[in-house]
Amino acid sequence: MAHVVTEKCNGCKFTDCVEVCPVTCFYELDNQVVIHPDECIDCTACVEVCPVHAIYAEGDLPPEFTKDTEFNATQAQQIKDSGGEPITARKEPLPGALERKKALGY
Repeated sequence: MAHVVTEKCNGCKFTDCVEVCPVTCFYELDNQVVIHPDECIDCTACVEVCPVHAIYAEGDLPPEFTKDTEFNATQAQQIKDSGGEPITARKEPLPGALERKKALGY
């Protein structure tokens, strides 16, 4: 069972998670990152470092984020199939990420 990046990441794109991941399962979209479910080893390292608590184990996913499971799988596979590489190094968050973090209550 893979971990899932929820829509809470959208508009923030903090990438602390990619630095602690022991495998390369994160892929980058314009506004967030996603996890490839076949590459995730469920180590939970990414969960604690996400500043907006956007990452959940699939089994612990709150109901309002159920759609994000398919979104992660589809988007990560599309990036991989098009020759895109996983993101492995931390980048600066998106402009406005700190405001979004505050709006999410963190």
